[in-house]
Amino acid sequence: MSSKRSAERPAPPAPEPLTPLVDAHTHLDACGVDDVPAILDRASAVGVQAVVTVADDLDSARWVTRAADADDRVYAAVALHPTRTDSLTDGARAEIEALAAHPRVVAIGETGLDLYWPGRLAGCAEPATQKEAFAWHIDLAKRTGKPLMIHNRDADAAVLDVLRAEGAPETVIFHCFSSGPEMAHTCVEAGWTLSLSGTVSFKNARDLREAVALIPREQLLVETDAPFLTPHPYRGAPNEPYCLPYTVRALAELLGESAAELAQVTSHNARRVYGLR
Repeated sequence: MSSKRSAERPAPPAPEPLTPLVDAHTHLDACGVDDVPAILDRASAVGVQAVVTVADDLDSARWVTRAADADDRVYAAVALHPTRTDSLTDGARAEIEALAAHPRVVAIGETGLDLYWPGRLAGCAEPATQKEAFAWHIDLAKRTGKPLMIHNRDADAAVLDVLRAEGAPETVIFHCFSSGPEMAHTCVEAGWTLSLSGTVSFKNARDLREAVALIPREQLLVETDAPFLTPHPYRGAPNEPYCLPYTVRALAELLGESAAELAQVTSHNARRVYGLR
């Protein structure tokens, strides 16, 4: 859960450019709040034309909205991360609603359920609190007409239960999809969008790598989730949006497809799903 970049390994070298690309989920504030123009310039140099920077708490929600206002390569998503939903007070709800109305906020997220951290991380919201907050964010996505961006960690069945009970909004994005074929099939059948991160390049992510072939290309996005989940062979090094071509090339190799075509398809999907200009 740390937002600090790894100090143990150097940053990956810039990949060969691959364009057009859209980083469908990143955390610019965790990559370096004082270095955002340089982060975006590094991404632009390798073909990443736009990024969606995602909040995990209220301070972050304010920051990502300002960042999206400051640079036309940046769009924002606002919510409280499931592990931080103890902070979803009435005041926080009102402020998130106000931020969600901003024209450069293109999604409600990341929200959802995380059943890995309770009991492991001090201060982590308990599952019942997470579920209540998830339901509220689902309603907010419906009221704003913006996509719902889901964080799902060790919670496939519980996430589906809440979505069924509340009724899913029109557009649902599973960020950093890391589940297996059964969950992929369920999401695809529901018409939801699955966003793949650097985990798709990890050889030990067997269930995920089996699931990838089940995702129709029109339901596929790519993301960095930077500064986390740096793709192989740089796993453990600090991640940034400029690393996205590594993930797309790993995905293309796994699927036996053209990286250039996947770049085109996923960029088009991101612009359609998020309504990017």
